[in-house]
Amino acid sequence: LMCFSFSRGELGSWDLYELDASARIAAEEPSAQGLHWTYAPMVDIARDPRWGRISEGAGEDTYLGSLIAAARVRGFQGKSLKDNNTLAACVKHYAVYGAAQAGRDYHTVDVSRQTLYNTYLPPFKACVHAGVASVMTSFNEFEGIPATGNSYLIEDVLRKDLQFKGFVVTDYTSINEMVPHGYSKDDKQAGEQALNAGVDMDMQGGIFMNNTKKSLEEGKVTEKDINDAVRRILAAKYDLGLFEDPYKYCDEEREKRVVMSQANLDAARRIARKSVVLLKNDKETLPLKKTQKIALIGPFANDKRSLIGSWSAAGDWTKARPLLPAMQEYAPGKITYSKGCNISDDSLQYFSLALKAAQESDVVV
Repeated sequence: LMCFSFSRGELGSWDLYELDASARIAAEEPSAQGLHWTYAPMVDIARDPRWGRISEGAGEDTYLGSLIAAARVRGFQGKSLKDNNTLAACVKHYAVYGAAQAGRDYHTVDVSRQTLYNTYLPPFKACVHAGVASVMTSFNEFEGIPATGNSYLIEDVLRKDLQFKGFVVTDYTSINEMVPHGYSKDDKQAGEQALNAGVDMDMQGGIFMNNTKKSLEEGKVTEKDINDAVRRILAAKYDLGLFEDPYKYCDEEREKRVVMSQANLDAARRIARKSVVLLKNDKETLPLKKTQKIALIGPFANDKRSLIGSWSAAGDWTKARPLLPAMQEYAPGKITYSKGCNISDDSLQYFSLALKAAQESDVVV
């Protein structure tokens, strides 16, 4: 079982202690619900705002991104993976995923090996040194070869240069997608190329399950490579203590006690407060005064579902509290709310209502 990574607004705090603490909470809660592996941290250095997944990463700075990446791993994995409140971390996406041309996801990249080592690899190196349990391959090509079938990236760089000892998992069906990349003639060949390149686990695609036996019989893959892949995956399960107690992460009493506990809610509020970035306090607008008329504008201001993030999966968004009711409680009778616009399309009706609310208020939020 696994859980996805989460919103990255907190990275604006530049507080490594709080980032570690945040990841620790993000391990304690799902581990009490039966999860033991998380597809995080996402450490792609990204400098093109057109790339939608830039919202998941730590930004454009390699040094800061490396520090944050290591803090995340420490928070998720705790002092020992055998503890029942830890998650095995999975650093992603390996590698150079954030450099996709024109910001197009699942695309190719064109960077030198010098840029690879100086800009994009350091966060992965930091995670490896922090003891990360697994690495996820990316969808993009590097030097014309998809990362999932790229032995240079996996064997030469990750395992030999960075000395990574854990297991490598693909991203969602990225073996299958080596075919539309034009690198593999069919799924079977793609699976052979991935296994021979050093991939241990096929996420969701069913390629290894459906083709590896035949590939072995034909001599396209070796029994040693299969055994190495299986050994690395079993070693991760052993490190998590799942052979000693496969149900160690299933504890309904702990789940009720830990999930959304007051201590965790207080920590979330504290971290959110530290994450606010104020570029300019024009005319000393902040802190807001209860005597002011305040216009609150935006489609997310009264939206519970969006508050738990884009990778929330089965998260219970009904427990989220939007900004509008909180501000109404803070300044009763002083808040004018307008949706402003839709998330995916515009409406002049929403715009005109927002403009009217802004004109009748002292402060616009």
